Amino acid sequence: MIKTKSLSFICIVSLLTAPLAIVNASAASAVGTALTLTLTGGALSISAPATADLGTATANSAGSSISTQIGVIVVTDSRAAAAGSGWTATAISTALTPTAGPALAASLIAYSAGTVSVTGTVTCTDNDPNNLIGVSPVVTATGITGSNTATWNPTLTVTIPGSYVAGVYTGAITHSVL
Repeated sequence: MIKTKSLSFICIVSLLTAPLAIVNASAASAVGTALTLTLTGGALSISAPATADLGTATANSAGSSISTQIGVIVVTDSRAAAAGSGWTATAISTALTPTAGPALAASLIAYSAGTVSVTGTVTCTDNDPNNLIGVSPVVTATGITGSNTATWNPTLTVTIPGSYVAGVYTGAITHSVL
């Protein structure tokens, strides 16, 4: 009987001390792992309404004008740009052409971005071009760090000389961002 007890005691002691040997052995060895993260930038894009109604103006011999907001323009800059980067939103318009008579030239169309709402680190300036004959800067962004967005609802002002005929005038405005 005594032999059985001492064998049981040896087994119990061995079971209790074995984990200590494993813990001590693993603490004596360590290895580090170098970590790398690559953050890629996205795109710079602009969105604009597909259509806009400039409203109705009354023709008169002295001429007239009409001012209308055309809908929300959004620039999304997901490039994760370095500090100090920027972008420029531009616009160009075709003439407004009636079914009969002379067209209202793009030189008669002025653009004002108005208030520009932003997210992220960016400063935006409304450039207020007085015509859209050629590609014209409409909003300039500076002081960018990281990603950002800018949103505005521009007002177009169309000057209508007194010599133009009544009718429906159609054209297009194109927004771009660089």
